[in-house]
Amino acid sequence: MDSLESKIKSNYGEKLRVRVCGICITVEGLLMVLHTALGKDGSLWAPPGGGMEYGENAHEALKREFMEETHLDIEVERFLFVHEYLDPPLHGIELFFEVKILSGKLKTGTDPEMEADAQIITQVEFKSFEEIQQLPKAHLHYAIQNISSFDSLLKRTGYSINY
Repeated sequence: MDSLESKIKSNYGEKLRVRVCGICITVEGLLMVLHTALGKDGSLWAPPGGGMEYGENAHEALKREFMEETHLDIEVERFLFVHEYLDPPLHGIELFFEVKILSGKLKTGTDPEMEADAQIITQVEFKSFEEIQQLPKAHLHYAIQNISSFDSLLKRTGYSINY
């Protein structure tokens, strides 16, 4: 069987992907998804999101991704910023939106592009700002690594790139 890293490279690697990501902040914290075999140390906490499919608009894609990863139905509220993610073999242009939960019960979902025995989503949970600050930066998505507060994340605009 191929290693998890080679499956990730085969499904997502060495091509430019357009991704949508949702910033969902509640009294419980920022909703985050833990991915295995991603990031510098093989563990990456990131906001829910994923690749857009042909013919799908960004709002539809984000709603689908949230349902797949978290089992939550959301409303897309507003566009925040663009982030270019480059961590070879992955390269994505990520559109970040503020989202609000409409219904559902938070549960760890799956990545339908990965086989059942090779899932990379291992946990979903709300993390307080303090909990996020305590995580090693290498375990955080670039767009989250240097935030000074949740409010600063919601006020972010424009384009950023991190390698």
